Amino acid sequence: MFEPLGVDEATYAVYHALLKHPDSTPEQVAALVNRPVTEVHERMEKLRELELLVPTWTNPDGEHAVHPRVGLTSLAERRRSELTKLLAELREAEASAEIVGEQYNELLTARSSGDVEILKGRANASRRVEELAQKARETFWGLVPAHIDDTIHPVDRSPDVPLLERGLKMRTIYLQSMTASKAALEYAEAMHRLGGEVRATPTLPMRLLIFDQEIAVMPMDPENPTAGAVIHRSPAVVSLALALFDAYWSRASELFDPEDRDENTPLTPHEAEVLRLLAGGAKDEQVARLLGISLRTARRITANLSERLDAASRFELGVAAAKRGWV
Repeated sequence: MFEPLGVDEATYAVYHALLKHPDSTPEQVAALVNRPVTEVHERMEKLRELELLVPTWTNPDGEHAVHPRVGLTSLAERRRSELTKLLAELREAEASAEIVGEQYNELLTARSSGDVEILKGRANASRRVEELAQKARETFWGLVPAHIDDTIHPVDRSPDVPLLERGLKMRTIYLQSMTASKAALEYAEAMHRLGGEVRATPTLPMRLLIFDQEIAVMPMDPENPTAGAVIHRSPAVVSLALALFDAYWSRASELFDPEDRDENTPLTPHEAEVLRLLAGGAKDEQVARLLGISLRTARRITANLSERLDAASRFELGVAAAKRGWV
C-alpha cells in the first residue's frame, strides 16, 4: 500500500501496532505482529529514518509513532520532491543522451556526401542497420548471400520478428545452398509463418537491404563483409537496387512449395544456374564455389541433368539443353 513512500508491509505492520499500542515494548510489538524481535528492532529503526517514529517531548527516553496524517503526508511530500528532482535529472540525462547519440552517429559515419553515408566496420554498419530497421515504416527487402548458418538467430531473439509484428512487409532471398541446413530451414520457415516472404536462388551478387523502397544498404566491399557498408538515399541508386532485387526475386524459388518433379518439369533455378555456368566453360570446382555448394553436390546436379537429358558428355549435355531452350 505504502511501498512508493518507502514503507513496506512489514514496516507498516510495526508502525500500525505502535499507533494502536503506543506504550508497547519491542517484545510486545513482536507478539502483536507475529515477527521476531530482531526484525521489529530493524523495522523500528526504519521508521526512525522515515521520521514516523520520533522522541516524545515529555519523555526524552520515550518514542511515539507520528500521526499518519502528519507522518505519511510529510513522507509523501518528501518523496514527491525527490521524484521531481529525479525527473529533472532524467530529462537532463535524456537531453544529454540525445546529444551523445548525435555525436556517436557522426563517429559511425566516416564521411557523408549528399545522399551517401559510409560506415566503416561491421559493428558500426550493424548498429546503423538496426536504427534504419527500427524506423522502417512499410517494407524491408533483403538479399542474403552469406550462408544463413553464419548469422542465424534463435527465432525468439531474431531482429526480424519485431519488424514482422509491426506489420512490415518483408521479402528475403537466400542462397539455395541454405536448404542443406535444418536450422536454417527452420528459421526461414518461422519467418514464413510470421508473414515474411522467403525465396532462394543459386547465386546472389552481394548483400543488399532496402528499407521502404527509399534507402538501400550495400557492402563497402562485397568481398570483405567486415569492411563496412554504404547507405544510399539517391532515388537513382535506390531504383537500381530495386531493379536488381526484383530481377532475383522473379527467378528465385519459393522454399516451402512442394516440388513434384517429372521429366517435363522445368529446371529449378539451381539447375538452370549450373547449366549456365557449365555452358560458360566452368569446371565442377568453379560451379561449387560460385553456388556455395560442395563439390559433391555440384557433380550430383550435373549427373542428374545428364541422366535427365540422356547426355553422355558435357558437350551432349550442352547440346540437349540448348535444344530445349534451357541455355
